[in-house]
Amino acid sequence: MARPRNTQQINGTQSSLAKGRATRTPSPETERPTGPLSIVVPISERDTVKVNHYNSTELKNACDDAVKRYLSRPELFKQIHLHTDVRLALGWLSVFVAAGTALYGYKIEFEKSKTVVSIGLVVYILLTTLQTLYSYFVESHTIFEGKRKSLSKRIITERIHIDSTTIPVSKSPLTTSVSPSNSPSYLLTVSYVRSTNGGKSLLAKGRAKAAQTYSAFFDETGTMDQEVFERWVGELVESSMDGKLA
Repeated sequence: MARPRNTQQINGTQSSLAKGRATRTPSPETERPTGPLSIVVPISERDTVKVNHYNSTELKNACDDAVKRYLSRPELFKQIHLHTDVRLALGWLSVFVAAGTALYGYKIEFEKSKTVVSIGLVVYILLTTLQTLYSYFVESHTIFEGKRKSLSKRIITERIHIDSTTIPVSKSPLTTSVSPSNSPSYLLTVSYVRSTNGGKSLLAKGRAKAAQTYSAFFDETGTMDQEVFERWVGELVESSMDGKLA
């Protein structure tokens, strides 16, 4: 059997094998899934968005709605409506309690019904207070939560969480573009997690945060440039998908 002539030949062979292992194609499980910038939105699917550009609340609501439309497409994330469901459940429950209490107080004379009516009133106040506290402390600035599952030897789950808020001009340290001084900024925070085995194995985790003036997305008539806005959101989301932390 032929033997290598010297140790240099052996080292060269080992180096070639090591190089071959280093250049192997990465596992599909470690590759970043398709991001929003890879999926083009047809112009025909867009409706014109026009708001009062002097009203920061309308500007924020328009941007929030645009984020939801952009990221909840079938190819991307399925929106999670947990916060909305909780608020609706608490709201409807308080309505039923109020209606039932009022009906009982109407049917039964005051002296006999005042105990039940008092309890109903207390329960109604507690429910409405709980709804307010949930919206303020739990839901807070959340505008979108979504998840996506894909199969690559095993099930991979992606979760995304997005918060938004409006920042007055004097408090906009993250603004990167030159714009009229009377334009507030839209601050977006994206948190992303990719895992497998039911969340037991973490594959990637990232967080991105950026602000841009509303004037960068809306013209003087209040019409929104959806392509510019979607590109900005897409870049932010893909930055978090790459595992970057901001």
